[in-house]
Amino acid sequence: MFAQLTRRALLAGAGVAAAALLAACGAGDDSPTAPDAKFNDADVTFAQNMIPHHEQAVEMAKLAPTRASNPEVKRLASQIEEAQDPEIKTLRGWLKDWGKPETPEGGHTGMNGMDGMMSEEEMKRLEAARGAEFDRMFARMMIAHHQGAIKMAETEIADGVNPDAKKLARTIKRTQAEEVKTLKGLLARL
Repeated sequence: MFAQLTRRALLAGAGVAAAALLAACGAGDDSPTAPDAKFNDADVTFAQNMIPHHEQAVEMAKLAPTRASNPEVKRLASQIEEAQDPEIKTLRGWLKDWGKPETPEGGHTGMNGMDGMMSEEEMKRLEAARGAEFDRMFARMMIAHHQGAIKMAETEIADGVNPDAKKLARTIKRTQAEEVKTLKGLLARL
């Protein structure tokens, strides 16, 4: 009798452990990086377009340490780079997890037509600028660049369904609006 009770207790314990293990395995399915995480075309477009948009902002920011003369421009450029580099990695991770390409079908045609993207010529002029000229050009270009990112973020907030993508879009909208305000104030003093 004691042996039967012990065996039943062990079997019941094993069943509870198995159920707990299955529940734990399933718990990760709702994570933002799970391949089956809920997403739609707006989420995919947001990630695909924000990657090159952020890459260009980072490219612009990396010019500041050797070209800017204003310490506030240098500080802001560093802040932009530190924020957007990790966001690029996050966006790439989502696309991978969703089974979507980093570049939309047909490529990023007309990237200069994307809100806030600088042309190759504008980027070359920024790269050639030094001192106060660089500071003013960087501020003007980054204001336009951020305003484009804010529009993209607003579209994601309105049309996306992935909660993590929408959260990132809200962060981008808030932080870049603050940076636009700072850049406008800085531009007025340059």
